[in-house]
This record gives sequence, C-alpha cells and structure tokens, in this order.
Amino acid sequence: MINRRRFLRNAALAGTALAAPVLQATSPVRRKIDCHTHFYDPTRPEGVPWPGKDTPLYRRVLPDDWMEVAGPRGITDTVVVEASPWVEDNQFLLDLAAKDKRLLGIIGNLDPVSLDFAANVKRFAANPLYRGIRISSARAADPANADAYDAGLKLLAAAGLVLDINGGPATPGIAAALAEKHPDLTVIINHCGNPGDAATPLPDEWKSGITAAAARKNVFIKVSALVEGVKGEPGTAPADPEYYRPVIDPIWNAFGPDRLIYGSNWPVSDRGAAYGTVVGIVEAYFDEKGADVSDKFFAKNSRAAYRWQERA
Repeated sequence: MINRRRFLRNAALAGTALAAPVLQATSPVRRKIDCHTHFYDPTRPEGVPWPGKDTPLYRRVLPDDWMEVAGPRGITDTVVVEASPWVEDNQFLLDLAAKDKRLLGIIGNLDPVSLDFAANVKRFAANPLYRGIRISSARAADPANADAYDAGLKLLAAAGLVLDINGGPATPGIAAALAEKHPDLTVIINHCGNPGDAATPLPDEWKSGITAAAARKNVFIKVSALVEGVKGEPGTAPADPEYYRPVIDPIWNAFGPDRLIYGSNWPVSDRGAAYGTVVGIVEAYFDEKGADVSDKFFAKNSRAAYRWQERA
C-alpha cells in the first residue's frame, strides 16, 4: 500500500514537471563596441570634404549602414571619429548621436593651433557625447607647432577630453612623448600605429615607439586598420589571424589586457576586407586569451579610455 501511494505521488509530480514550462538559463548579451567608425553624407547641400568623389567611399555612410554589417557580428555600439576638417561637421556627428543611442561618443576634428581652438573646445565639450579630438602625429611633432600644440593639449586635458592620434609608424613614439608631457591627458593611438603589412619587416621606429608608448600609463592603442595595411588587391586581405600576429603580438606584449581597444575603421576597412573579416581576426586572437580579456578589449577598455556614459 505504501509503495502504491509512493508510486502515485511520484507520477503526479512527474506529470506536473512535464506540464510546467522549462526555463533555461540564458547567457547575458555580450557587449561589443567598435571604437573607430566614420559617418558622413555626400548628399548634403554642402557635400563633404572627404572622401573624394573618385573613391568607392564616396557614398552615404550613416549608423544604419554600419549596423547592417556590424550587427550580424554582435557589435552593439560605436565611438565615431570625424575625418572632416570642417568645424561644423563636429556638430553634424553630435546631431547624429543625439538621435541614435548606439553612438556612445564622438571624437572630433579640431586644430589645436587654430586661433578659435579654445572657443571650439568649450563649445563642443559642453556636450557629454563629445569625448575628444583626433590629430595628425606628423603635425604634432612639427617643431614649428610644438609650443602651440602643447598649449592646445593642456586645454584639452583640462576639459576632460582625450586625444586620438594617427599617422605613420613614427606615431607610437610621438604619442609617448606627448603622453609624457601631458600626464593628465589620455592619448589613444589609432590603427596599431600604422606599421604596415604584417607580412613585411616592421619598422624599428614603430617597435621602439610601441615600447615607449606602453610605458606611459595614459596611453591606449586601437587594434584597427590591420587589413588596410596588407599589400595586394583591394578587398582580399587574409582572414587568418596568424597573418597579423607580427603586429598584434608586440602590442599585446607591451600594453597587456587593459589598454587595447577594438576599432574597425569602417568603411575605410572595406578597402582591405569585409567587416566580418575585420572583426573575425581580432575575435579569434582575443577570445583565445579568455572571456575576461576579450570583454575588456571589446568593451570595458573603451570606457576606461573614452569615459563615455551609458545612454539613457
């Protein structure tokens, strides 16, 4: 009798379990931030100063266009870099960002030696989405401009803004010198410091510059523009991450897990390979180092560098 009761009770419990919905634990959505995109619209009445009409880049490129290629790869947000030298195009990007929460921050284009630099910094820094400016490393290293640049960068740091810096393989060394002069300024090297094709001997000035830049704790570096450095037919850069290790390994060894940032350089990256290839290369490289390192690379380090705020 006892066994019969136990059997009936167990059967009832089993029936209840079958009737109830099965709730499976789901992993949290992984955040991936692309910290180097360019948006522009040649169809505006005033047109655009970049890119030129003789290039495939000359087309309307806006956030939804980027998300079409980035979204399927799990990319969720971006920090946009302004390539136009027109001052009002800084506002163009801020206006885009005001309408699109996927844009976490804007890196503008202002000349630190211009007479209206201080006024423009004050104007744009009033918007928390404005996170800094990008400059040319060659111009920053010009002795004729050195004092003016230093004055401008002090003002930038005082405003709580960051400095992206781009140029040739001398860029990491120049970034290191600027970071030493301005310890309160966050300096972010673009495009791995542009060492060239990973399959060719890399410049000594780039190697020494990477070491010098990594020694300054206020310097970050974007692992971006890898495929654009490849020599060969446009759009045919290798997808194998091993091809790019000669560039990424020295950066990883010097900077470690806390100061490397993902950037695609889209749509310029299309010259080398499709967006899926661009993100796939770095996904493979950093995922093999563990989820914590990969999450830092794709999201957490960008917040430490750019100090962007969550969009409400």
